[in-house]
Amino acid sequence: MVAYVMGTVTITDGSWVEDYIPKVQAQVEAHGGRYIARNTEIEKLEGPAEVPTVAVIIEFPSLARAREWYHSAEYQPELRARQAGSVGNLILLDGL
Repeated sequence: MVAYVMGTVTITDGSWVEDYIPKVQAQVEAHGGRYIARNTEIEKLEGPAEVPTVAVIIEFPSLARAREWYHSAEYQPELRARQAGSVGNLILLDGL
């Protein structure tokens, strides 16, 4: 069953972004994933949360493959860079 990683990020220091995007896209694809959405133009429909700078949805073939990517050695430097230069949420869920 497919799985999705959904993220909302507010960038506080954009120095990491230029390197992050191509590296992480290649890593995601190497783990069988693909971006469904990655956008900076976000329309808030409801709720108390602030509108983030970026929202992403990544589809993986399974929860296991998504976890492999997230915990992989090659992603850890990008993860640390993202966390140092932004605040946000990343969640993993099963698809239908």
